[in-house]
Amino acid sequence: MSFSKVYSAQTQLLNVTPISVETDITRGSLFAFAIVGLPDKSVEEARDRVSAAIKNSGFKSPKNNNHKIVISLAPASLEKQGASFDVAIALSYLLANDEINFDPEKKIFLGELSLDGKVRPVRGVLPVARFAREKGFKELYVPVENAREAALIDDILVYGVRDLRTLIEHLTGEKTLDAEEKTLLDESVVITPTDFADVRGQERAKRGLLIAAAGGHNVAMYGPPGTGKTMLAKAFAGILPKLTFDEALEATGIHSVAGTLQETFITNPPFRSPHHTASYVSLVGGGTNPRPGEITLAHRGVLFMDEFPEFERRVIESLRQPLEDKVISVARAKGTAHFPANVLLVAAMNPCPCGNYGFRGKQCICTPSALQRYRRKMSGPIMDRIDIWLEVDRILPHELGSEGRVGDESKSFRTAVEKARKIQSERFKDKKISKNGEMGAKELVLHVKLEKDAEKALNLAAERLGFSPRVYHRMIKVARTIADLEGSDIVKTNHILEAVEYRPKKFDL
Repeated sequence: MSFSKVYSAQTQLLNVTPISVETDITRGSLFAFAIVGLPDKSVEEARDRVSAAIKNSGFKSPKNNNHKIVISLAPASLEKQGASFDVAIALSYLLANDEINFDPEKKIFLGELSLDGKVRPVRGVLPVARFAREKGFKELYVPVENAREAALIDDILVYGVRDLRTLIEHLTGEKTLDAEEKTLLDESVVITPTDFADVRGQERAKRGLLIAAAGGHNVAMYGPPGTGKTMLAKAFAGILPKLTFDEALEATGIHSVAGTLQETFITNPPFRSPHHTASYVSLVGGGTNPRPGEITLAHRGVLFMDEFPEFERRVIESLRQPLEDKVISVARAKGTAHFPANVLLVAAMNPCPCGNYGFRGKQCICTPSALQRYRRKMSGPIMDRIDIWLEVDRILPHELGSEGRVGDESKSFRTAVEKARKIQSERFKDKKISKNGEMGAKELVLHVKLEKDAEKALNLAAERLGFSPRVYHRMIKVARTIADLEGSDIVKTNHILEAVEYRPKKFDL
């Protein structure tokens, strides 16, 4: 036998492409070892890694034979990246050279080889496991460090492999590897370091964050420095309900491809907090070979942007599409990449560069030109897309002492959020959405009933405050969430009035 074919896979953006690793050996020729199929540098270097790993696993090195070896990674039109094909290349060569014998059908192999034959972990194993099951593959061989991640997927046998020799012994029947047991999602609730009970005062801000969490509404907090905006944002992450199984798989898959997966799986909504000096590409995603940015890494979770107006203007404006369409598109010469971006934006900011404009305690020292430049960072379309604006004022000293009122714990907030989310999941059980904040114009007509007085109050507020149609609809969504928190089927006047109260006032940009 001088020809063989073994299967591997590659993640491209967030999609998976099957890769056929074909080997042809011409015996009796001068030695040559070529890898074709648009390999990048790391794939080309597989020749040396694979040769050393084969030799150190007890087989004859390809470089000791007078053979011409051609390894093709198909489809040839797709650029191959990374070292995850090493294991498949080694098996394909040994199979073509008649040194081992096994049936490669319905099997996918992933893993980087070290020179001594050990198998190193790789990125993107979870999306590959989902793809393999969908395409009818029966067995998936991955590095042992990635096995628990892949075993989240049902109906496919996942084998964790430590080294090439052990894998070959399993494939040839000399020894048997045990398939990885099904991985179950952790049902425990992760307690965040900051609890709402730790934040003295700011009851109005806490109420607004409760509504934002219950309905999936974007929220902005503004006020002088040191009033607890960052603490509130960190505590906010602890009142969000756990992800559903499908949401957890989606979020885990994104972090697996991006190489940011620190645990086996993600069960709590991701919380991403990029610094305000972060570059445009690091937040939006992109590059020569587009990769997801911070916005996509926060998918199904929270994107916390502290010092919001200090971000680059184009970074702030880039939020328009993901906040509206829940997806972000990155256009490059090679094509357009679409990344999921269903995020809940939490922004925190000062009202001016010095932080004191319009608030008690200290006088603003900013010049009119500095104020104007600061305000220009925030455009009308971005402000329209933020549903809830919360004023976080200074706390009086006596409220900070031991006699100050201790707020409710995050646990009670989380219970209220879960109750409201359950109502919404029932409401949208036949829809692609799950939260009030995701409703479109059609869902507003079908699922939101306003009292006549409530509708009059909304129309009056919209006329006097100059609401755009987008803001008008967002106020209805927020009011619907407030009604859900109270267990009301109908949106009443007090729900509308509270929703309108969360439009910006002092922070008049």
